[in-house]
Amino acid sequence: MNADCWIRQLEMEEHPEGGYFKQSFKAKETIAPESHTGARNLFTSIYFLLRSENISHFHQLKSDELWYFHAGSSLTVHIIDESGKYRQEKLGLAIEKGERPQVLVEKGAIFGSSVDAENTFSLVGCMVSPGFDFADFKLFSQQELLGKFPQHEGAIRRLAYEQLP
Repeated sequence: MNADCWIRQLEMEEHPEGGYFKQSFKAKETIAPESHTGARNLFTSIYFLLRSENISHFHQLKSDELWYFHAGSSLTVHIIDESGKYRQEKLGLAIEKGERPQVLVEKGAIFGSSVDAENTFSLVGCMVSPGFDFADFKLFSQQELLGKFPQHEGAIRRLAYEQLP
């Protein structure tokens, strides 16, 4: 199946960070962690699809996010951790090439993603715990991130919005 088929079949919609998403599961149980304002579902899960001509812009969550590879080409998750260290994690099934079928993005990290192969897409799943809420989601502009992490200028110029939408 191509990207359009997945988007249509899974009834996905555009995500503010880039790409397409559809919530696939939301736990009925709730928790109220001190790090969040109010109660959150214990966990939530989405399908996320990114085409090679698009990027998922740098953003941050207050929760851990575990990514799972489903279909298409591998996905690169670009992460600036809370200590300011930048790394790339390859999400895919080519274990011999350093890809992994699951990647964890720790809460508080700033991250985005890209599909490095041309003319393709990646379909992944993302499970967030405590569950995702847009109140816990922050997008970044290039100016904001360059002020904090000038050493990562190349990644920031590629993956952060020049101006927030």
